[in-house]
Amino acid sequence: MAAHCIGLIADTHGLVRASVHRALAGVECILHAGDVGGDAVLDELALIAPVAAVYGNTDPPGDPRLAADIVRAIGARQIHVSHGHEIGAPTPSRLLARYPHDVIVYGHTHRALVERADGRLVINPGAAGPRRFDLVPSVARLVIDDGALEAEIIALA
Repeated sequence: MAAHCIGLIADTHGLVRASVHRALAGVECILHAGDVGGDAVLDELALIAPVAAVYGNTDPPGDPRLAADIVRAIGARQIHVSHGHEIGAPTPSRLLARYPHDVIVYGHTHRALVERADGRLVINPGAAGPRRFDLVPSVARLVIDDGALEAEIIALA
């Protein structure tokens, strides 16, 4: 069974840095965890790979290109993507309690995080958009290889 490599991005807030193209080159799809900041962001990311995105708390309501959440089966694993604001202050423990999926991807906090719990993975790719809170902009790559899960946070230039 071939490995699957998925690009994860969140909190672009209207900005796609050139370094995102390098960081996510070769992924089979990109999952955006909200606060997209407009169609231009989705169009730019689609130059890299097919994109699916959820809305965040700063995205306008009713955008047909943005879902409340995404559930995807990739390999033998189920991935859930949401912005995280739907549970107030998202934390790995709160997300794991709410969603039963193997991989939970969220944004909102702008803080990159990869946490394992009972064979499951919680990932916040960090904020890829305008720099805020002294945090380094980042994205993530998720690799699903025969059911094994690996995630890497990639800092953006």
